[in-house]
Amino acid sequence: MTSNLDIIIAGGGRVGFQTAEILADRGHDVTIIEHDERTVSAIADEWMATVIHGDATNPDIIEQAGIERADAIAALTGETGLNLAVCLAAVELSPEMRTVARIDRATGQAYTRFVDAVVFPERAGARVAANEVVGSDVQTLADVTGNLDIILVRVAEGAPAAGKQLSDVRFPAGTLIVSDGNGHQVARSDTTLTPGSRYVVAVEPDVADEVMNLMRG
Repeated sequence: MTSNLDIIIAGGGRVGFQTAEILADRGHDVTIIEHDERTVSAIADEWMATVIHGDATNPDIIEQAGIERADAIAALTGETGLNLAVCLAAVELSPEMRTVARIDRATGQAYTRFVDAVVFPERAGARVAANEVVGSDVQTLADVTGNLDIILVRVAEGAPAAGKQLSDVRFPAGTLIVSDGNGHQVARSDTTLTPGSRYVVAVEPDVADEVMNLMRG
């Protein structure tokens, strides 16, 4: 999947809202669908993006959220059956989109017969949910470093840093490229950022967007 995705989040509770915030901070366009009117009002006080009040299993509501242009939908309510229903309804309207469903048990891989990915937030936080929504090009590896993100980034073809050695790329202060493209050794000044290869990067949140622009375009 490419950067700057259009993403629909079904469910504006704790997991859904936090996932939406993370995705928006990464530069994605996010629309939240939430059936509870009080939750919609609470989100509207903090959220500048689109929030739709309605049932995400209703095709009219999903279409209102822009399903025809969306790249992914993440159903993150507290009900597994409802989440699966949302994803199945979305695929009927847009067969190529990525689907992610929140489940209520850790051993839920059987559900991947119906959706592209499942998340179990009781063991994995909103960052993991955000990673599953986007796919594998950018992944947060850990959320245990306080205010520091450790991420796995695939360098995009045509990105400003693609094909260049680290010494030739002006990464902002607060950035550390940890591994080479093979993951076999620590990155050095002569490490080349090869398009299609993935690199472990430590980055402070304030400069994350700039780093993503350099590596993803």
